[in-house]
Amino acid sequence: MVQSDPALESRGLRPLRIAIFGFGTVGSSVARIVAECKPEGLQLTHVFNRNVARKRADWAGPSVVWSEDADAVLASDADVIVELMGGLDPAGGFIRRALEAGKSVVTANKKLIAFHGVELERLAARHGGHLKYGAAVAGGIPVIPGVEQGLAGDRIEKIEGILNGTCNFILSKMDAGAEYAPVLAEAQAKGYAEADPTEDVGGFDARAKLAILMRLAMRVEVDPDEIVPRPITEVTAVDFSYARDLGCTIRQVARAQKTNGNVAATVGPTLIDLHSPMAWSRGTENMVILSGHYGGDVVFSGHGAGGHPTAVAVVSDLVALAHGSRRVEIPSQKAKVEAEFDVPHYIRFLVNDRPGIVHEITGALARESINIRAIVQKAGYPANALPFVVTVEPCKSSALQRALASIRTMDCLLEPPLDLQMLE
Repeated sequence: MVQSDPALESRGLRPLRIAIFGFGTVGSSVARIVAECKPEGLQLTHVFNRNVARKRADWAGPSVVWSEDADAVLASDADVIVELMGGLDPAGGFIRRALEAGKSVVTANKKLIAFHGVELERLAARHGGHLKYGAAVAGGIPVIPGVEQGLAGDRIEKIEGILNGTCNFILSKMDAGAEYAPVLAEAQAKGYAEADPTEDVGGFDARAKLAILMRLAMRVEVDPDEIVPRPITEVTAVDFSYARDLGCTIRQVARAQKTNGNVAATVGPTLIDLHSPMAWSRGTENMVILSGHYGGDVVFSGHGAGGHPTAVAVVSDLVALAHGSRRVEIPSQKAKVEAEFDVPHYIRFLVNDRPGIVHEITGALARESINIRAIVQKAGYPANALPFVVTVEPCKSSALQRALASIRTMDCLLEPPLDLQMLE
């Protein structure tokens, strides 16, 4: 039996009845906040989860219905479905059915929103419900509300961000001297990384979040699959050593830029100047820098991973719904994505040393009119496995790839060159 909220009754309102789908780390944190903080206007009525008996939590309240029957919960008197299962299916099917029934949905499902957000928003509008997903990007950092409301009056031309807390945790630990494999194991033990970490370390999670931000901030609707991510697994300890010599560190950066109607986007490990705000982001922190034509740069920063920060964003969306808030309708246009940035690059080579290597590399770069900024070689490495770095002045990504294609044919290379953009 749902109990009344006197404050709402005085205004002729009743609590918003909430059903949580998925009682994992984030779902249980949402329930904990609702139970402990008792936000005005919210009432948890249902929890759906497979094998729900092992999830049951008495602290959530005696009136909560715990169920393994998704159909029964969708057909219940719940006003809002809070989807925290993740992935495209079956979560997408549950969300569509809820919206078709006139219910509202709050979700943290960045993959579903990146690929199907526009379709789902239209479905919600047709049936009188609302779709809110403030937790889908940057965890507990209010980036999406900030874009929708605080920056709606500006024309955002560039997005740069650290959007994956797992990668930031790994790379900031490697920056301090740790190796990749034990740090990944630590991230998995702490619950920051899945048993299969590919979505995070491969850049696919950050790609989905970038696509959402591009639609809301830059007003362009893109196919996330057109953004080709690069994994952080290519980065080694020697790259951090060379980066420090260059006054930089390395982070997974998601970038998008709109110039003269052309849209470029990329996700991958990137050299960041130590004076950049993004170099200060450590552990599971996220950071987003939005560059507006009129308002300049706006920075959002905070914890981007973990149950509690994400749950804060979910509950904030629920409170907004309970008090009559609705999403700002932001028009967007379909756009094709390219990866053509005009930026400096860091290129690390691992070679079996012989005369003429630098001459061949500089020749390949010169044929594409690419200027060298510096050549850096540390002492102490054997000649048969010698790492060294070439940095180049800003150049078109396509031109550099043509040069690297030629360089990869050199017989001295022990592995393909590692090419990282440099963020200045």
